[in-house]
Amino acid sequence: MFGVKKLDIYIIRQFLALLMVTFFITLFVIVMQFVWLRIDDMIGKGIPIDIMAKFLFYASLSSAPIALPLAILLAALMTFGNLGERLELIAMKTAGISLFRIMRPMIIFIGLVAVGSFFYSNYVIPIAQKRMWTLMFSFQDKALEIEIPVGEFYSGIRGVNIYARGKDKKRRAMLDVMIYDFSRGFENASITCADTVMILTTEDKKYLKIVMNNGESFENVQNRQEGSTTIPYRRESFKYKELLFDFYTGFKELDENIMADQHISKNISRLVEGIDSIVVVRDSLKKHFYRQLTEETSAYMTEGSDYSDMGKALALSPQKFDHINVDSIVSSATPQETLEEIARRASNLVESKISTVRYNTIIISDADNFFITHNIEWHLKFTLSFACVIFFFIGAPLGAIIGKGGIGLPTVVAIILFILYYIINTMSQKMATEGKWEVWQGMWFSSAILLPIGIWLTYKAAKDTMTIDFDRYKQAIGKLKRLVPSYRRA
Repeated sequence: MFGVKKLDIYIIRQFLALLMVTFFITLFVIVMQFVWLRIDDMIGKGIPIDIMAKFLFYASLSSAPIALPLAILLAALMTFGNLGERLELIAMKTAGISLFRIMRPMIIFIGLVAVGSFFYSNYVIPIAQKRMWTLMFSFQDKALEIEIPVGEFYSGIRGVNIYARGKDKKRRAMLDVMIYDFSRGFENASITCADTVMILTTEDKKYLKIVMNNGESFENVQNRQEGSTTIPYRRESFKYKELLFDFYTGFKELDENIMADQHISKNISRLVEGIDSIVVVRDSLKKHFYRQLTEETSAYMTEGSDYSDMGKALALSPQKFDHINVDSIVSSATPQETLEEIARRASNLVESKISTVRYNTIIISDADNFFITHNIEWHLKFTLSFACVIFFFIGAPLGAIIGKGGIGLPTVVAIILFILYYIINTMSQKMATEGKWEVWQGMWFSSAILLPIGIWLTYKAAKDTMTIDFDRYKQAIGKLKRLVPSYRRA
């Protein structure tokens, strides 16, 4: 019954040819978009071509599950659109072949693709993502434009410490700068103060050039008289001065272990292990913080304050401590203590409890974020595979209904549908990330929206009924108008 026939081979060939083309085009667009968003971290860094090629390779592997659903949607639309445009679809139906029979080889193939996509996401994606983001962080670490923090000493340049009081973002210059140079040894160390400083690299990328304007320099003189307790120095005032330092600009890849505990580098088994462990840790922390908070603050809370719930206890804000029972503090004070001392004790108590609450809230929040990100990644391995099936059952019947092949109308329809899916998926995933929705709700919401659309389109295409019957809608509107008295009077 399920033997391979010439019709099945013909349809699979038509679909596979279009799928391969659309997949690589879609993958190229997605990878280029990803690279473009992070071009500032790559350009002008002297990154070797082989390293860049490796990065693009891992980025392509990571983006494949995202490109696949769109490619399936496009290929299915164009395949059935071509069959309809060449009247082949009508000929098949005239011969008594139903739409489901025509779709059967493609359904089996898409099922295998969805299963393969799941295993790919589970075993290949974690490795590809770990290596891709390791290279990305290596690019960011390899910055030729040194980021000097304001208000603290920077020691990222060998033999030099730099302190800047401010920055001029327009000129990309540092203001009111002190440079401590001990690259030639501590006996010949120098201190330079300048109004403005810019840090550049030479054209050959071998040296770091520090350009200074309006300043003074103080340099120790190594030769001094024997037995002298004073250290001679040389003072120089300048309007413009440059300093050159050796600066290694070769690329150095970071260790992959920096991404080992990240959710993107874990398969399902490791994700489940991480989720189970963080649930145990989070629950124990909440119980401990709740017990600590209630025990320490119960004596100072006024009657009627309800902090029995763990979540409420951890959600205490500074305003909640307005209910501190001052009478309890006064009663515990000795007659010798002044009102100022009592007030100071009460203020210190409030500040201490507020700090405790804030600290506990941060710890619980980090645990919640760990749980959410791991849970999202777990669901993502299933939703991307399921999206392949959904988009096929949208694209195939829609192509049969439209009956137009080529890259014109089918491409426009596919892009609109994918953008709709992307917007819904992004918004729902954001709601899950922020904790406003349950993770499973946010991750499966887009599938729950598009699946009924796919079922409805498949039903319409199988029954050969018009998806949008404008004449029928006009008749219904006309009947409605006749029922309204105002329209009848007009």
